[in-house]
Amino acid sequence: MSLISISKPLDPAPSPEAGPVTVMRNVTIAFGGPPVLEDISFSVAPGETRVLLGPAGVGKSVLLKLVNGLLRPDRGSVLLFGEEITRMPEEQLFPIRARTGMVFQEGALFDSLTVRDNVAYQLIQERVPDEEIDSRVREALSFVGLEETFSLFPASLSGGMKRRVAIARALIHHPELLLYDSPTAGLDPVTSTTIIELIVKQRDFYNTPALLVTHRLQDAFTMCTNRFDPQLGKMVPLPKGQTHSNTTFLMLAEGRLIFDGSLHKLLRSEDSFVREFLE
Repeated sequence: MSLISISKPLDPAPSPEAGPVTVMRNVTIAFGGPPVLEDISFSVAPGETRVLLGPAGVGKSVLLKLVNGLLRPDRGSVLLFGEEITRMPEEQLFPIRARTGMVFQEGALFDSLTVRDNVAYQLIQERVPDEEIDSRVREALSFVGLEETFSLFPASLSGGMKRRVAIARALIHHPELLLYDSPTAGLDPVTSTTIIELIVKQRDFYNTPALLVTHRLQDAFTMCTNRFDPQLGKMVPLPKGQTHSNTTFLMLAEGRLIFDGSLHKLLRSEDSFVREFLE
């Protein structure tokens, strides 16, 4: 499925001289038992997409919630947009967290609200005028190819359409960092490819840094070996042997970060867990 193209990005690409948008330093968190994550350190640079791989139950979703302050580590530090958020009071976190866009597992839409109000939820809370809300929602829905759903309720949408609406909601503020929590979980292969195409489009169109959680190798490899062509309005393969230079990988196993690097390095890793996961 091809997604609608837009003639130009709404925001300029981030400056390559800017510092990392988020940094974890020696982060450990436990919930009354063994650590879920232990001594985790990594960063996300401007314009970089990091794909976080690992089987179910290794702490991938927990890591995302640490990044934007929904959880706080027991040890270590988390920096977001240059701010140390580890011990920051909740009220001070609100404006920093608002600079991120989060796509939750299963979409997490409000069934009692229309698509328009789901996408505009934060704008409504901020009392943005209705005319501006309508314009921005239509723009976001156009980006994900769902303009016709503006007045519909989530119950009338397919699973894939709900995920696309969730992505539109995450994009409504033109965030400085995007967090995707298993955006293709539970979807069929064709619909999953549509979602990944949309994420590739967002990556290549806006150049927004992102951290994407998945256990699906196909999704990860598709992102790394394709680009979005605005003239064709669809995702196309990179030349054979080439990969997207700003899409890199992290891998978790038993609460620890065991890999941080490019697709080429991932495929050549001699770590036994990495090899087993890839095979």
